[in-house]
Amino acid sequence: MLSAVTLPVVTGSGSAIAQQISQKVTQQDQTQTRSQPVQMMQAGDLNFPLWVWVIGGVVVVFIFLPQMGWILGLIVVGEREVGIVVKKFSLKGDLPPGQLVALNGEAGYQADTLAPGWHFGFYPWQYGIRKESVIVVPQGEIGLIIANDGKSIPPDRILGKTVPCDNFQNSREFLLAGGEKGRQLGILTAGTYRINTALFTIITSATAASHGMSPAELRLYSVATEKVGIVTALDGIPIEAGAIAGAIIPEHDNFQNAQLFINGGGRRGLQEQVILSGSWNINPWFAQIEQVKMTEIPIGYVGVVISFVGGAQDDVSGALFTHGHLVNVGDKGVWIEPLYPGKHPLNTHIMKVELVPTTNIVLNFSDRTEEHGYDSKLRALNVRSIDGFAFNLEVAQIIHVGSLDAPRVISRVGSMQNLVDHVLRPTVGNYFRNSAQAYTVLDFLIARSDRQAEAADFIRTAMHAYDVQAVDTLLGQIEPPETLMQTLTDRKIAEEQRKTYEVQRISQTQRQELVRETSLADIQREVVTAEQGVRIAELQANAKVKEASGEAEAIRVTGEAKADAYRAGVDALGGNSYVALQLMQTIGDRNVRVVPDVAVNGGDRGGGLLDGVLGMLLWNQNKEAKEAKNDHLTRLP
Repeated sequence: MLSAVTLPVVTGSGSAIAQQISQKVTQQDQTQTRSQPVQMMQAGDLNFPLWVWVIGGVVVVFIFLPQMGWILGLIVVGEREVGIVVKKFSLKGDLPPGQLVALNGEAGYQADTLAPGWHFGFYPWQYGIRKESVIVVPQGEIGLIIANDGKSIPPDRILGKTVPCDNFQNSREFLLAGGEKGRQLGILTAGTYRINTALFTIITSATAASHGMSPAELRLYSVATEKVGIVTALDGIPIEAGAIAGAIIPEHDNFQNAQLFINGGGRRGLQEQVILSGSWNINPWFAQIEQVKMTEIPIGYVGVVISFVGGAQDDVSGALFTHGHLVNVGDKGVWIEPLYPGKHPLNTHIMKVELVPTTNIVLNFSDRTEEHGYDSKLRALNVRSIDGFAFNLEVAQIIHVGSLDAPRVISRVGSMQNLVDHVLRPTVGNYFRNSAQAYTVLDFLIARSDRQAEAADFIRTAMHAYDVQAVDTLLGQIEPPETLMQTLTDRKIAEEQRKTYEVQRISQTQRQELVRETSLADIQREVVTAEQGVRIAELQANAKVKEASGEAEAIRVTGEAKADAYRAGVDALGGNSYVALQLMQTIGDRNVRVVPDVAVNGGDRGGGLLDGVLGMLLWNQNKEAKEAKNDHLTRLP
């Protein structure tokens, strides 16, 4: 059995050299059954190669001098090198026009490279060997490839297709598999590669500047947290007519496998699919990525999605809803299901999210504007009353849109601002302009609660047709004309004056009543005394009546007794005698004066008459004094 062993140049004494050769030959003889070269070993003191042949168990060692290496065409390639072979001439002729790398031994750059080790037969007069360092792609970066040979890229694409070629390390396989010249879809990820630089130009961050690129473009693409990457593909078939983005293509690993994207019918341009946060091996020649914030739906709102892309556009709103078009989630149109509060990774280039507040919102028809800003264009209503006065009326309208009603509202009017501008403002304005013509200004000023209730009922019914709940309608400030206000002011002043006078009158009446009561209180004692006097008089009168009755009875009895006595006296003495007797007794009992109190007689000088008149006057005066005394004694109780 014959086997060839290629050994390195060795150093040291002859016994040491023989020992190294013996070990290598023994190992080679145990593991090989046919001729194979043994790996090279580093030379030391002896700077020449050894060629060892094992023939029938006999080791034959050939020692080559440096001149012999040139003669035998020896090429030594280091472990971190690759040998690029250029054939200066060949019996097979030159390469066809347009071909750069030879596959069949033609003159020119050869597809096959030299791996690390010793290589013979590459005579300097026929071959030129260029040793290149291996390609190193650092961690966190990618390498881009430009093929200098291969088939032409079809006109409908801009990047060469990916073919099996061991990450561009097998040039022959690349060319035989139909690899295309130019920029490649495939990339190199972090690692070390032995690549034929005659066929491939490798761009890394270290060489990016020389190729008109930024080193940042060769780093892994990172999508930040809470952001989404919106992708624009630079290669693929054109987007179909009427579409604005390419449909989602499965199984291309977030655009990292560009060839699977192309094979799946991916279209160049804006893509529906987005990339979420993370690091990705994206070929910058194949795809560009724009990072945008996730769509955030605040608390108190829902998001109605209006998608500009999608498949079916079947209306799923139902037969009763005839004012809009609603579709299922993922279809083109207004999605029937809203987005609830939270963050959503949406492609905002192909869909729009309309925020709809689900809490009560106040819309002011005045100079005041709420924080939401929907009422920024609303102003106080100018209306005219039935009595011909024009006046400004401020109104506050409170509305509410339910979560499930939000898609219907947006499908019908487009946005919340359109709802306010095109539905609520004309509805409220027309109602008050029409209703004001049935009332006077005073009706609004005096009976505003009634006008407010009527407005609330009408607007509630009107807004219900738009799937909006009108919670309440509130009347604000009413600004009537100045002349009318002056009239009302004068009337009010007169009314207040009348009330003042009435209060004063009541006050005077009360004061008079107080005086009367005070006077009554002051004479209350006399009243009580008088009342008691009346009572006493009544009692005295009753006593006198009873006394008189008793006296009358006594007189009667006495009279009867006297009559009986008279009759007895008459019977005894006779009538005349008895009368004379009684007359004398009476004169004695009554002290009747037989002689007059006043005696008037005539004098010599004729004064008797005058004396008689004076005596009569004195007698009358004495009689009146006695009668007054008796009357006073009678009145005493």
